[in-house]
This record gives sequence, structure tokens and C-alpha cells, in this order.
Amino acid sequence: PARCVKDECDATPCGTGQTCNDPNTGLKNLNDFTCTCTNGVVATGTSATCEIDECAKTPAPCPMGQTCNDPNKAKNKQHDFTCTCDADTTIVKVDGPARCVKDECDATPCGTGQTCNDPNTGLKNQNDYTCTCPNGVVATGTSATCEIDECAKTPAPCGTGQTCNDPNKAKSSQHDFTCTCDADTTVVKIDGPARCVKDECDATPCGTGQTC
Repeated sequence: PARCVKDECDATPCGTGQTCNDPNTGLKNLNDFTCTCTNGVVATGTSATCEIDECAKTPAPCPMGQTCNDPNKAKNKQHDFTCTCDADTTIVKVDGPARCVKDECDATPCGTGQTCNDPNTGLKNQNDYTCTCPNGVVATGTSATCEIDECAKTPAPCGTGQTCNDPNKAKSSQHDFTCTCDADTTVVKIDGPARCVKDECDATPCGTGQTC
């Protein structure tokens, strides 16, 4: 008898992206070909049903803060996944990352009297905001430590002959400075000039027999 050869894979019986293999190409061995999916699923004698979940790929097709959905895994369709913004589900992008906007300054992460700036409001740019103090000190990704010495202000907060002290410069606390009288250090006033009394006659500046 003749040795008749028939490779069933010549008819391309498998689906797109599938590999066909016919182990026995003799005519008596029909319908023994297999279709293998790229992810390893095998079906015998027919086109394989290949499930490819594009959302399960590494690296993930959608960035942090976005939800990935592949509606046609069973159909083996490529590039039909969607990325949806978690913060705003109306923002949906097919076949690629969505442009999700998140301004980190909305959460007021900076301290009192500090200015917040988020240069990159995309969700992939996290913790890149800056806090700027009124005196120009800048800290990235956290609340800035602002040193404000109220005693250094112009005009001076304390009166003539009084000593100013600001105990909480590093804490950026306002209106906690004290004014102390130089002539009588027991007289202390918080948040404003002290009322210092000085009787010049105590120094007996007048001559003998004179009244001061």
C-alpha cells in the first residue's frame, strides 16, 4: 500500500494566535490534531478556546489607582481591555491607561500658613507635592517645617526697653511670643507689648533737699 500523508494543520484549523500540531499525518489518523493557546490551554480536534486576560499581564496595563477590565477573555481578543479611574468612574480609556487626575493638595497636606503645589496631578505621580513656608523653606512630600520668628518682624512687636522671645519658631506657632520688661523681668506679657513702669526717682537723681 502507498504511504499517504496528510497534515491536517495545512488547513489552518486553529484560531488566531494558536499553534497547530498534527502528531500523525497518515490518512488513517484524522482529526487527531491539537490546537494550543499561547497561554498553554490545549483542545483536541477543534479550535481551542483561549482565554487571555490582558489585565493579568505583568506589568499591569493600567497604572496604580485604575481598575482594569477585559470583557472578552474567552474570545481571545487583544487590546480591548479598559482602564477606569477609581476616583472618577466616568473616565474610561480603551487599550491603554486612563488619564486620571488627582491633585494631592486637595487633601490639604501642608501645615497652617503653608502653600501646597502638586506639579504632576496624574495618579502615577504620588507624593511629589511640595509645601512652601512663607519664608521660602520648601519640603517635598510632607508638611514643611517653617520657622517663623515673630520677634524678627518689622515693626518690632515689643515696646522700647522690652525683650522679645518667641519660644516656638520651629512649630510655626503664631502669637505666642512674650515681651519682658528690661527694668523689671517679672512683668511679662504674651502676644503684645508689656506695660512696663519705671519710676526714675528711684535712682535719686535730684540733689540734697530736692523733691523728685
